[in-house]
Amino acid sequence: MRAELTRLGVEETRTPEQVDQFLSAPGSAMIVINSMCGCAAGKARPGVAMALRHAVTPARSATVFAGGDEAATAHLRKVLKDYPPSSPSIALFQDGKPVHMIHRHEIERREAPEIAALLTAAFDKHFAAAQPLA
Repeated sequence: MRAELTRLGVEETRTPEQVDQFLSAPGSAMIVINSMCGCAAGKARPGVAMALRHAVTPARSATVFAGGDEAATAHLRKVLKDYPPSSPSIALFQDGKPVHMIHRHEIERREAPEIAALLTAAFDKHFAAAQPLA
């Protein structure tokens, strides 16, 4: 379950300090709040994999594992205090500040390609201006 994301180059943040270090870097970022549920396995993680092949992506991507990285997940949820907690979920950040959130209720009723489409639309909206021109 962890390897599905880390083999894509998504960094694990397993402690509150690692979450803070990840978010302290300037630029665009995504954090996937991973879980063991079926919608994470069949929808969220494959959707993230598809979205990371898009022309516009966050500069950095990380994950915390709800139920496994409990302190890191709780810390991230404090950072995301304006959003209700859910897992799986996907948070987008610009310069360490949350700019977009995809919640479990948006994931569980969609298939992986639809989740990828939600993500790529959010990538385009929030990160396209920061991408270098090809």
